Amino acid sequence: MTLAEDSALLREGLVSILGRFGHNIVDAVADADSLTEAVQARRPDLIITDVRMPPGNANDGLRAAVRLRQHLPRLPVLVLSQYVDQSYAAQLLDSDDGVGVGYLLKDRVGAVAEFNAAVEQVAAGATVIDPEVVRQLMRRRSDPRRRLTARELEVLALMAQGRSNDMIGRQLYVTDAAVNKHIGNIFSKLALPVTTDGHRRVLAVLAYLRR
Repeated sequence: MTLAEDSALLREGLVSILGRFGHNIVDAVADADSLTEAVQARRPDLIITDVRMPPGNANDGLRAAVRLRQHLPRLPVLVLSQYVDQSYAAQLLDSDDGVGVGYLLKDRVGAVAEFNAAVEQVAAGATVIDPEVVRQLMRRRSDPRRRLTARELEVLALMAQGRSNDMIGRQLYVTDAAVNKHIGNIFSKLALPVTTDGHRRVLAVLAYLRR
């Protein structure tokens, strides 16, 4: 398996724990770019990666895992994190398709036997999700506004300020066609079809104002 963790202390600790349970670590790297290179070169049977890593020190590790799953859909992935990145977590978990995937908060690593069990389950093709991750994703999916992209939220905010499509386009430096596409996506994601009673633009703004 390949391990990616930017903290040298935790990385060495994980290598030691996994080795104790008989797992073979072929690469232990400290950044997302090295993770991608190692996986492409070695094609391991499992990757374990932190979410927040160089080079961007944001969710680079998780984004790398999502990209690797897109190119290697049979690759089991276990993500470790101190927090839940809801957007990419949902994307990773939605890529399950019968191949092992897991998302654990780092607190779980302290329970060594439990952590090893999760590693073995993901390697065998199971899905293992931290209960806190489940709770946060359920909250995300219960609020349709969370389905909107950052740009769609910008458009909706300007709609709430009474801006016309033309004004929105000029303020965001996008074409009328792009504005219309964003608004159509907003209506769709907020479940406001053409047949909805009432003015869809007003209903969308009301959904935004209920934040």
